[in-house]
Amino acid sequence: MQFSKYHALGNDYIVMEAAEAAGGLTAEIIGRVCARNFGLGSDGILIREPDPAPGKFHVRFINPDGSEAEKSGNGLRIFSRYLWDQGAVEAEAEFPVQTAGGQVTCKVSPAGRVVTVDMGRISFHSHDVPVTGPPREVIQEELEVNGDTLTFTAANIGNPHCVVLREELSVEETHRLGPLIETETVFPNLTNVQFLQVLDRENIRIEIWERGAGYTLASGTSSCAAAAVARRLDLCESVVAVHMPGGHLRIEISDDYLVRMTGPVVKVADGRLSTEVLETPLP
Repeated sequence: MQFSKYHALGNDYIVMEAAEAAGGLTAEIIGRVCARNFGLGSDGILIREPDPAPGKFHVRFINPDGSEAEKSGNGLRIFSRYLWDQGAVEAEAEFPVQTAGGQVTCKVSPAGRVVTVDMGRISFHSHDVPVTGPPREVIQEELEVNGDTLTFTAANIGNPHCVVLREELSVEETHRLGPLIETETVFPNLTNVQFLQVLDRENIRIEIWERGAGYTLASGTSSCAAAAVARRLDLCESVVAVHMPGGHLRIEISDDYLVRMTGPVVKVADGRLSTEVLETPLP
């Protein structure tokens, strides 16, 4: 299998053409490929599906556990850079990319190292996220998790998010509570989790637990969701820098909660997976 590898603020993905992956990417194989010490190591795999029409593109986001995500902001920036490297798109020209979480519009900088994505509209409605219970916007509700009472706001930008406002952030807390919130029964499709700290009206920090991937250094959709929640709670301006362990993204939020994300992408390698890796089970 031929592959390319990129990272976006430390959130790394392997990119493959659908023809390369056809018939070979079982959940077990995906786990081997994504394993940090026994495979290539990555936060997931991006599959470029056959282009639906000239100038239009389609990508799938596969998590390390074999599940499929509807949308990934960092994955979209990486996929856009991959298309630019392949000569499929031109710098500064907008192009559409179809995902399971809806269509977005992307643009690559002249050097290829910065990508802007119009991510779509944030919804806080329980039906869209989804969150169980009566139809409503899920704003600052309480959730009991392992003896902790958390206040959260739910958001959807093509995939589900639970944003928990905190005075201080903790990696330990993210590891402890993230997987419990991810699988809470109030989130029937599971959820991504962000712990949010407001630094000032133009800067926020987040720690991230990703559905199907675990603790993550950076996430584009998480940044969009957290920024939109901070904006909805009137804790930040319409343009905000979202700081994460892997770096920061610029997020722009319109009055009707359309979100634009801008941030870097770095190419790591091109290569071919050996059959030995594909045939060797994880211990």
